Amino acid sequence: MFSTGQLIFGLIFAIIFVVLIRLSYKKDKEIHQKHFKGKRYVLIGFIVFVMLLIVAKLWLKQ
Repeated sequence: MFSTGQLIFGLIFAIIFVVLIRLSYKKDKEIHQKHFKGKRYVLIGFIVFVMLLIVAKLWLKQ
């Protein structure tokens, strides 16, 4: 499906991408804590919403 070169490129790209995102987040951590208080509630609400969609889909399928 993928050549060896494509797999190597994808792996290296993914590793570098994760490292850069991590460094960027670490740099802006103080700003995020100051401006985004309550992000946990948004995450919990999103997870509950997705779970409700899954339950509704399964319930309506029967």
